[in-house]
Amino acid sequence: MSDFNKIINENKPTLVDFFATWCGPCKVMSPILEDVKKRIGDKANILKVDIDQNQALAAEYNVRSVPTLILFKNGEAVWRAVGVQQIDTLVDKLKDHLETKSDEF
Repeated sequence: MSDFNKIINENKPTLVDFFATWCGPCKVMSPILEDVKKRIGDKANILKVDIDQNQALAAEYNVRSVPTLILFKNGEAVWRAVGVQQIDTLVDKLKDHLETKSDEF
């Protein structure tokens, strides 16, 4: 995760999914995030962070349950949710933080 700070500090919104391979709800989130990525394309980043392999990073962002989703913009956490989220909720949150407001996706 050496590029983590570089990516979350971009002007482009970055949705980070803190997950674990053993987590059932995390497995449910995976196809939802794939659909979100299909809708938004390269207008935003989506990162998956395995908390078991990145314990220090999970601790830094106070991740206590998985899945935990944190939306970053310019290095700042602007939204956070725990548990499975719906695709429309995630797309709307990403739209809220785009440079240009658009309904194109």
